[in-house]
Amino acid sequence: MRLESLFRVVDRLAGGRDRNHRVPGASHSAARRGLAIVAAILVICTLLGAGTVVAVFWLHLTGHAVTLPVWIRGLVILAITASLFYFLWRAWLGWYWAFRRLQLFTRIFPAVALALSAIPGFFPVWMIVEQFVFAALLIVAAVLLSTTAMRQAFPKPDRASRRRRVAHPGTPG
Repeated sequence: MRLESLFRVVDRLAGGRDRNHRVPGASHSAARRGLAIVAAILVICTLLGAGTVVAVFWLHLTGHAVTLPVWIRGLVILAITASLFYFLWRAWLGWYWAFRRLQLFTRIFPAVALALSAIPGFFPVWMIVEQFVFAALLIVAAVLLSTTAMRQAFPKPDRASRRRRVAHPGTPG
């Protein structure tokens, strides 16, 4: 498949040392349910992000002052959810690295959203509320991705199966 070779290039860039490790993943029924719920959460986050961009655009058209951070944050939410959909899809196919990235970013993005919300005067109140909702949704996704069933469906590769690095002559290790 032609597109799959393109996706594998992206996988090589994003996957790190575990980019070739594949696991049963979504073949486990509990993992399939968990990933389906995470997908629903990401759809809600996407709708929230799209609504934010529409609201910002409408405010701008009606003559309200819209700051650059508000524009950027609205567009960043859409970009964030797009990347999470990619990771979700690749995890569904059993790519361990994608599952780990999904876990990582569902933990980091809420922290960033909450930290930005804590800066006085940086965002209007309505956007702070939007960021709290966005963060709460991603925290729920992070909790789902941390369950025992998910960890069992996406087992960490053992050291022997990881790609070994060959030491160059004259270098330690």
